[in-house]
Amino acid sequence: MRSSLYPRIEATNMLKNKRGFTLIELLIVVVIIGILAAIAIPKFAATKDKAKLASVKTDVRNSETAEEAYFSDFATYGSFSQLQAASNFSLSTGNTMTITAATNGYTVTANNGSISSTITSCQVQVGAGASSTVDGAITCP
Repeated sequence: MRSSLYPRIEATNMLKNKRGFTLIELLIVVVIIGILAAIAIPKFAATKDKAKLASVKTDVRNSETAEEAYFSDFATYGSFSQLQAASNFSLSTGNTMTITAATNGYTVTANNGSISSTITSCQVQVGAGASSTVDGAITCP
């Protein structure tokens, strides 16, 4: 009978003595978290740039709608300041835009200087000398 009690006592003592993690276990966890962070941070930076470029494209698309509304009202295409005065047209934060209006079309160029990748601007041409393959198509060179 005595031999059957010893394994229980030893198992109970082992559970009581093990109270926390060793220094090596903690260091391994910290190293693994550091490796995961080093992999994830560049991915998030690229995602942020993609979101900013998407806002540039959206502003160009919204300017096309504003130009067509302006043309419907005044029978001519308007400059950026004319579009702002005639409607609620505004840009996303950090974006800038230039509009070159003509009687038979317009060219819109929008960019965001805070994008760290190589593509920071988008452009659209409608009428006014635009080639038939890019007329109304947004391009981001």
